[in-house]
Amino acid sequence: MFTADHLRFFLEVSRHGRLSDASRALGVDHTTVGRRITSLEKAAGQRLFDRTPSGWRLTEAGRRLVRYAETVESTLIEAFEDQTSSVGALTGSVRIAAPDGFGAFVLTPNLTTLRRAHPDLDVELVTATEHNTLNTREFDVAVTLEQPSPRFVEYRKLATYSLHLYATAEYLRSAPPIERVEDLKHHTLIWYVGALLDVAPLRILDSILADGRAQIQTNNITGHWLAARSGLGIAPLPSYIGEPDATLVRVVAEQFSIERTYWVAVPRELTGLARVKAVDDLLRDVVSAAPHLQSDR
Repeated sequence: MFTADHLRFFLEVSRHGRLSDASRALGVDHTTVGRRITSLEKAAGQRLFDRTPSGWRLTEAGRRLVRYAETVESTLIEAFEDQTSSVGALTGSVRIAAPDGFGAFVLTPNLTTLRRAHPDLDVELVTATEHNTLNTREFDVAVTLEQPSPRFVEYRKLATYSLHLYATAEYLRSAPPIERVEDLKHHTLIWYVGALLDVAPLRILDSILADGRAQIQTNNITGHWLAARSGLGIAPLPSYIGEPDATLVRVVAEQFSIERTYWVAVPRELTGLARVKAVDDLLRDVVSAAPHLQSDR
C-alpha cells in the first residue's frame, strides 16, 4: 500500500543512495528502511532500486516515482507551514548554507532586513567552503561556488565576483618589489589549507605561482583577510572583502584577476515555502545592492 510515510523513506534512500545514510537522516535503523522500501516495491509491483555494492540506484520506475513523491512531500510541508504561521508572518526556522566569505561578509550584515520583517523566524546560517555542502541536503537554501546538479535541487546563478591579490602598504614597502606575478615567489602567500581544499573553483594557486604553494594556510577566508591586513603576507581575496578595507591595496592589479560565480540552490520539495522564498528574495536584494558583486538579475 502506498502511504506518504513510505514515500518519505523512498525519497531519503533516493537522495542518499545508502540505507545507512538514509536511516541516519530518518532517525531509524537501516533494517526498518529496508523493510519500508521492500513493502513499497511490493505495492508498486516493480523494483524501485537496483541494489549494487556501491549503493542503491534508482531504476527507471524509481526515477518516475521521485517527482510524484516530491510533490507529496512538498504539499505536506507547505500545509504544515500554512497551519503553523500567522497571516503575513513567518515562524519556525530556516537554515542557510553558504561559503564562509559570502556568509560572513555579505549575508550576515544584511540579515537585519529579514529579522525586521519576520521577528518570529529563526535563522540558522552555516558557513563552510567545502565540496559536500549540497550532498548533505541539510539546508533550506544554499549558496555554493560549484554549479549544483539539478537532480534534487532547483538552482540559479546568484552573482559573480572577482578574486584579486591584496596586502598592506606597509608589507609591500618592507618586502621585495612586485612588478610581475612571477615576483610573488619571493613573498609570503596566504590561502586555504591545500590538503583540505576540495572546492574546484578555489584551486587557484597554480595560476599564481608554478609550485602552487602558500606559506600561510588557514581553512577560512576570514583568516586570510585578517592575516593579510596584519601585514603577514599577500592573500587572494574577493573584491567585496578587499576593496572596502582601507588597510589593503591590490597587488599586480593589471595581471591578476579571477572571476568566480555563486549559485543559489533549494531542495525541490521546499521551493514553495514562504520562508524559503523570503530568503531567496533577500539574496536577490543583497547581491543587487552590493558594489562588488555582479547580480544575475
